[in-house]
Amino acid sequence: MILDQFSLMGKTALVTGSSRGLGAAIAMALAEAGAQVAVHGSSANPQATAQRLAELGAGHLALVGDVADADVCARLVEETVRRFGTIDILVNNAGIIRRTPAADYSEEDWKVVIDVNLTSVFRLTQHAGRHMLKRGAGKIINIASLLSFQGGILVPAYAAAKGGVAQLTRAFANEWAAKGVNVNAIAPGYMETDNTEALISDPVRSRQILERIPAGRWGKPEDLAGAAVFLASSASDYLHGHVLVADGGWINR
Repeated sequence: MILDQFSLMGKTALVTGSSRGLGAAIAMALAEAGAQVAVHGSSANPQATAQRLAELGAGHLALVGDVADADVCARLVEETVRRFGTIDILVNNAGIIRRTPAADYSEEDWKVVIDVNLTSVFRLTQHAGRHMLKRGAGKIINIASLLSFQGGILVPAYAAAKGGVAQLTRAFANEWAAKGVNVNAIAPGYMETDNTEALISDPVRSRQILERIPAGRWGKPEDLAGAAVFLASSASDYLHGHVLVADGGWINR
């Protein structure tokens, strides 16, 4: 049955940056599809998400650490494997944004955004991928962005990082597709999250954005649930290196 291909029963997932927003919604979706889920927060403890998973009856684990730290990236994967015995799904969602005009953008902001949004994706994918390659199976989902394709305004480091995420997705997929590991990405459009508060609170910018979205609304974290379950499941076994855009039609214009 086709719906059976979307089931994640018996699978284990790690979702970074899942204390709130997109990551929390993805973690809940994976659990609702049957997965055990390790949730993670850097500055925010993911206990609230863990509690929601517990109420759902899903196996869960709450992890904390700054993914800009190489040791933390290794630890998140190893603790997930230690708790559940394996890692079948990795969702690289953790990310930050720093807004400053390009001429004034500090090297400090550049470094931290690149470390969190891009380098951590490389490290976590390597660590989780080694476990998956041994078994000849696994699903890695990177959270890209519309700025994987566009330059944006006031966010040079974020745009560079998200462009890099799309390219990393393709690079890993090229090497691992024939080995049973799927590496794909989701590129969300303008979503109502902490990262977009500055845009939402700017009436002019918010209106400009909304007018360009054919769907006529900003996205919500739950709008990524179906895409995440699809890419984490056997229904997507023949997708490799794909960047799935979920943007309400923004990129069409």
